[in-house]
Amino acid sequence: MRIGGHFHSDNPLQDAIESGARLAQFFLGDPQGWKGPAIPGGDPGALRDAYAAADVDIYIHAPYVINVASTNNRIRIPSRKLLDQQLKAAAAIGAKGLIVHGGHVTADGDPATGVANWVKAIEQIERPLPLLIENTAGGNGAMARSLEAIARLWDGIDAAAGGDGTGNGAVGFCLDTCHANSAGIELADAVDRVKAITGRIDLVHCNNSRDEFGSGADRHANFDAGTIDPQLLLDVVRSAGAPVVCETPEAGLAADIAWLQART
Repeated sequence: MRIGGHFHSDNPLQDAIESGARLAQFFLGDPQGWKGPAIPGGDPGALRDAYAAADVDIYIHAPYVINVASTNNRIRIPSRKLLDQQLKAAAAIGAKGLIVHGGHVTADGDPATGVANWVKAIEQIERPLPLLIENTAGGNGAMARSLEAIARLWDGIDAAAGGDGTGNGAVGFCLDTCHANSAGIELADAVDRVKAITGRIDLVHCNNSRDEFGSGADRHANFDAGTIDPQLLLDVVRSAGAPVVCETPEAGLAADIAWLQART
Protein backbone atom coordinates (compact mmCIF):
# COMPACT_ATOMS: atom_id res chain seq x y z
CA MET A 1 0.00 0.00 0.00
CA ARG A 2 1.39 3.38 -1.04
CA ILE A 3 1.23 5.89 1.80
CA GLY A 4 2.39 9.48 1.61
CA GLY A 5 1.44 13.05 2.30
CA HIS A 6 0.45 16.39 0.88
CA PHE A 7 3.50 18.63 0.78
CA HIS A 8 3.37 22.40 0.50
CA SER A 9 7.03 23.24 -0.08
CA ASP A 10 8.85 24.00 -3.33
CA ASN A 11 10.40 20.53 -3.26
CA PRO A 12 7.74 17.92 -2.46
CA LEU A 13 10.01 15.10 -3.60
CA GLN A 14 12.64 15.93 -1.01
CA ASP A 15 9.93 16.20 1.64
CA ALA A 16 8.57 12.81 0.63
CA ILE A 17 11.97 11.17 0.77
CA GLU A 18 12.76 12.67 4.17
CA SER A 19 9.43 11.51 5.62
CA GLY A 20 9.63 8.03 4.12
CA ALA A 21 6.56 8.65 1.93
CA ARG A 22 5.89 6.52 -1.13
CA LEU A 23 3.72 9.15 -2.76
CA ALA A 24 3.54 12.92 -2.80
CA GLN A 25 0.49 15.08 -3.38
CA PHE A 26 0.94 18.75 -4.18
CA PHE A 27 -0.54 21.72 -6.04
CA LEU A 28 0.66 23.02 -9.37
CA GLY A 29 0.37 26.63 -8.33
CA ASP A 30 -1.87 28.70 -6.08
CA PRO A 31 -4.72 26.53 -4.73
CA GLN A 32 -6.89 29.66 -4.36
CA GLY A 33 -6.07 31.20 -7.74
CA TRP A 34 -7.22 30.97 -11.34
CA LYS A 35 -3.79 30.97 -12.99
CA GLY A 36 -2.85 27.97 -15.09
CA PRO A 37 -0.64 25.22 -13.66
CA ALA A 38 3.07 25.76 -13.16
CA ILE A 39 5.41 22.77 -13.45
CA PRO A 40 8.06 22.82 -10.68
CA GLY A 41 11.40 23.35 -12.40
CA GLY A 42 9.67 23.95 -15.72
CA ASP A 43 10.57 20.57 -17.26
CA PRO A 44 7.78 17.95 -17.04
CA GLY A 45 10.01 15.12 -18.23
CA ALA A 46 12.75 15.84 -15.71
CA LEU A 47 10.23 16.02 -12.89
CA ARG A 48 8.60 12.77 -13.95
CA ASP A 49 11.96 11.02 -14.15
CA ALA A 50 13.08 12.29 -10.74
CA TYR A 51 9.99 10.90 -9.01
CA ALA A 52 10.26 7.62 -10.89
CA ALA A 53 13.90 7.24 -9.88
CA ALA A 54 12.94 7.80 -6.24
CA ASP A 55 9.97 5.41 -6.53
CA VAL A 56 7.57 8.09 -5.31
CA ASP A 57 4.16 8.37 -6.97
CA ILE A 58 2.69 11.76 -7.81
CA TYR A 59 -0.87 12.93 -7.13
CA ILE A 60 -1.94 16.46 -8.00
CA HIS A 61 -4.67 18.33 -6.15
CA ALA A 62 -6.58 20.76 -8.34
CA PRO A 63 -7.16 24.32 -7.10
CA TYR A 64 -10.01 24.79 -4.65
CA VAL A 65 -11.60 27.47 -6.82
CA ILE A 66 -12.67 24.96 -9.47
CA ASN A 67 -16.43 24.46 -9.41
CA VAL A 68 -17.73 22.89 -12.61
CA ALA A 69 -21.15 22.36 -10.95
CA SER A 70 -21.77 26.09 -10.61
CA THR A 71 -24.76 27.70 -12.33
CA ASN A 72 -22.73 30.91 -12.66
CA ASN A 73 -21.12 31.06 -16.12
CA ARG A 74 -18.33 33.26 -14.77
CA ILE A 75 -17.31 30.44 -12.43
CA ARG A 76 -18.29 27.31 -14.36
CA ILE A 77 -16.61 28.14 -17.69
CA PRO A 78 -13.23 29.18 -16.17
CA SER A 79 -13.48 26.11 -13.94
CA ARG A 80 -13.73 23.80 -16.94
CA LYS A 81 -10.78 25.53 -18.59
CA LEU A 82 -8.63 25.31 -15.48
CA LEU A 83 -9.60 21.68 -14.87
CA ASP A 84 -8.58 20.85 -18.44
CA GLN A 85 -5.22 22.58 -17.93
CA GLN A 86 -4.62 20.80 -14.64
CA LEU A 87 -5.38 17.39 -16.14
CA LYS A 88 -2.92 17.94 -18.99
CA ALA A 89 -0.18 19.24 -16.71
CA ALA A 90 -0.64 16.40 -14.22
CA ALA A 91 -0.44 13.84 -17.03
CA ALA A 92 2.73 15.48 -18.38
CA ILE A 93 4.58 14.88 -15.10
CA GLY A 94 3.36 11.30 -14.77
CA ALA A 95 0.82 11.81 -11.98
CA LYS A 96 -1.37 8.87 -11.01
CA GLY A 97 -4.44 11.07 -10.65
CA LEU A 98 -5.84 14.56 -10.31
CA ILE A 99 -8.05 15.22 -7.29
CA VAL A 100 -10.84 17.80 -7.52
CA HIS A 101 -13.61 18.75 -5.10
CA GLY A 102 -17.17 18.01 -6.14
CA GLY A 103 -18.17 21.66 -6.10
CA HIS A 104 -21.57 23.09 -5.27
CA VAL A 105 -24.60 25.03 -6.36
CA THR A 106 -25.94 27.99 -4.41
CA ALA A 107 -28.43 27.49 -1.61
CA ASP A 108 -31.34 28.28 -3.93
CA GLY A 109 -29.91 26.22 -6.81
CA ASP A 110 -31.15 22.85 -8.02
CA PRO A 111 -28.62 20.05 -7.37
CA ALA A 112 -29.82 18.40 -10.59
CA THR A 113 -28.44 21.39 -12.50
CA GLY A 114 -25.09 20.89 -10.79
CA VAL A 115 -25.08 17.25 -11.84
CA ALA A 116 -25.95 18.24 -15.41
CA ASN A 117 -23.04 20.70 -15.41
CA TRP A 118 -20.71 17.97 -14.18
CA VAL A 119 -21.94 15.67 -16.94
CA LYS A 120 -21.14 18.32 -19.56
CA ALA A 121 -17.67 18.74 -18.12
CA ILE A 122 -17.02 15.00 -18.21
CA GLU A 123 -18.25 14.80 -21.78
CA GLN A 124 -16.24 17.79 -23.01
CA ILE A 125 -12.93 17.61 -21.15
CA GLU A 126 -10.28 15.15 -22.26
CA ARG A 127 -8.96 13.08 -19.37
CA PRO A 128 -5.42 11.79 -20.00
CA LEU A 129 -5.26 10.42 -16.44
CA PRO A 130 -7.81 9.49 -13.75
CA LEU A 131 -9.92 12.35 -12.43
CA LEU A 132 -10.69 11.67 -8.76
CA ILE A 133 -13.67 13.48 -7.26
CA GLU A 134 -13.34 14.14 -3.54
CA ASN A 135 -16.14 14.30 -0.99
CA THR A 136 -16.50 17.57 0.87
CA ALA A 137 -17.28 18.52 4.47
CA GLY A 138 -19.99 21.16 4.34
CA GLY A 139 -22.40 23.25 2.32
CA ASN A 140 -26.08 22.55 1.71
CA GLY A 141 -25.59 22.82 -2.04
CA ALA A 142 -22.46 20.64 -2.10
CA MET A 143 -22.43 18.00 -4.83
CA ALA A 144 -20.39 15.42 -2.89
CA ARG A 145 -21.08 15.96 0.80
CA SER A 146 -23.69 13.39 1.83
CA LEU A 147 -23.98 9.85 0.57
CA GLU A 148 -27.27 10.83 -1.09
CA ALA A 149 -25.58 13.71 -2.90
CA ILE A 150 -22.68 11.49 -3.99
CA ALA A 151 -25.16 8.94 -5.36
CA ARG A 152 -27.01 11.62 -7.32
CA LEU A 153 -23.77 12.97 -8.73
CA TRP A 154 -22.41 9.54 -9.57
CA ASP A 155 -25.50 8.47 -11.47
CA GLY A 156 -24.82 11.24 -13.95
CA ILE A 157 -21.04 11.09 -14.02
CA ASP A 158 -20.77 7.33 -14.32
CA ALA A 159 -22.98 7.29 -17.40
CA ALA A 160 -21.14 10.24 -18.97
CA ALA A 161 -17.73 8.65 -18.33
CA GLY A 162 -18.74 5.37 -19.92
CA GLY A 163 -19.51 3.52 -16.73
CA ASP A 164 -16.56 1.10 -16.89
CA GLY A 165 -14.32 2.98 -14.46
CA THR A 166 -11.15 1.90 -16.25
CA GLY A 167 -8.43 3.39 -18.37
CA ASN A 168 -6.52 6.66 -18.27
CA GLY A 169 -9.69 8.70 -18.49
CA ALA A 170 -11.46 7.02 -15.61
CA VAL A 171 -13.49 9.11 -13.22
CA GLY A 172 -12.76 7.82 -9.74
CA PHE A 173 -13.40 8.69 -6.12
CA CYS A 174 -11.23 10.09 -3.33
CA LEU A 175 -12.54 9.50 0.19
CA ASP A 176 -11.51 12.12 2.73
CA THR A 177 -12.02 10.90 6.31
CA CYS A 178 -12.16 14.36 7.92
CA HIS A 179 -14.69 15.55 5.34
CA ALA A 180 -16.82 12.43 5.73
CA ASN A 181 -16.86 12.73 9.52
CA SER A 182 -17.76 16.42 9.34
CA ALA A 183 -20.50 15.68 6.80
CA GLY A 184 -22.13 13.20 9.17
CA ILE A 185 -20.99 10.02 7.41
CA GLU A 186 -20.11 7.28 9.91
CA LEU A 187 -16.58 6.10 9.16
CA ALA A 188 -17.26 2.60 10.53
CA ASP A 189 -19.03 1.59 7.31
CA ALA A 190 -18.16 4.51 5.04
CA VAL A 191 -16.00 2.45 2.68
CA ASP A 192 -18.70 -0.13 2.03
CA ARG A 193 -21.38 2.51 1.56
CA VAL A 194 -19.27 4.62 -0.79
CA LYS A 195 -18.24 1.60 -2.86
CA ALA A 196 -21.90 0.61 -3.13
CA ILE A 197 -22.44 3.97 -4.87
CA THR A 198 -19.26 4.53 -6.86
CA GLY A 199 -17.98 0.99 -7.22
CA ARG A 200 -14.51 2.16 -6.25
CA ILE A 201 -12.27 4.15 -3.95
CA ASP A 202 -9.11 5.17 -5.78
CA LEU A 203 -7.46 7.26 -3.07
CA VAL A 204 -7.93 7.95 0.63
CA HIS A 205 -7.21 11.30 2.21
CA CYS A 206 -6.58 10.07 5.75
CA ASN A 207 -7.06 12.97 8.12
CA ASN A 208 -8.24 13.44 11.66
CA SER A 209 -10.56 16.35 12.45
CA ARG A 210 -10.42 19.22 14.91
CA ASP A 211 -14.23 19.27 14.95
CA GLU A 212 -17.03 16.99 16.06
CA PHE A 213 -19.02 14.56 13.95
CA GLY A 214 -21.50 16.32 11.66
CA SER A 215 -20.00 19.77 12.24
CA GLY A 216 -19.68 20.64 8.56
CA ALA A 217 -16.22 22.07 9.30
CA ASP A 218 -13.11 21.27 7.27
CA ARG A 219 -10.25 21.53 9.75
CA HIS A 220 -7.75 18.70 9.59
CA ALA A 221 -5.82 17.40 12.59
CA ASN A 222 -2.95 15.01 13.16
CA PHE A 223 -3.94 11.47 14.07
CA ASP A 224 -3.22 11.90 17.80
CA ALA A 225 -4.82 15.33 18.12
CA GLY A 226 -8.32 15.09 16.65
CA THR A 227 -11.81 13.95 17.54
CA ILE A 228 -11.71 10.77 15.42
CA ASP A 229 -10.36 7.57 16.99
CA PRO A 230 -7.12 6.79 15.09
CA GLN A 231 -8.12 3.12 15.01
CA LEU A 232 -11.17 4.11 12.99
CA LEU A 233 -8.94 5.92 10.51
CA LEU A 234 -6.79 2.81 10.24
CA ASP A 235 -9.86 0.66 9.63
CA VAL A 236 -10.90 2.92 6.75
CA VAL A 237 -7.45 2.69 5.19
CA ARG A 238 -7.33 -1.09 5.49
CA SER A 239 -10.87 -1.51 4.16
CA ALA A 240 -10.40 0.83 1.19
CA GLY A 241 -7.19 -0.86 0.06
CA ALA A 242 -6.21 2.24 -1.92
CA PRO A 243 -3.21 4.57 -1.88
CA VAL A 244 -3.26 7.02 1.03
CA VAL A 245 -2.45 10.71 1.32
CA CYS A 246 -2.13 12.23 4.79
CA GLU A 247 -3.18 15.88 4.62
CA THR A 248 -2.52 16.49 8.29
CA PRO A 249 -0.68 19.50 9.78
CA GLU A 250 2.97 19.65 8.82
CA ALA A 251 4.33 19.44 12.36
CA GLY A 252 3.08 15.86 12.75
CA LEU A 253 2.82 14.76 9.13
CA ALA A 254 5.89 12.49 9.07
CA ALA A 255 4.73 10.82 12.29
CA ASP A 256 1.26 10.24 10.82
CA ILE A 257 2.77 8.66 7.70
CA ALA A 258 5.02 6.42 9.80
CA TRP A 259 2.13 5.41 12.06
CA LEU A 260 0.08 4.22 9.10
CA GLN A 261 3.01 2.49 7.41
CA ALA A 262 3.73 0.51 10.56
CA ARG A 263 0.15 -0.81 10.69
CA THR A 264 -0.68 -1.61 7.08
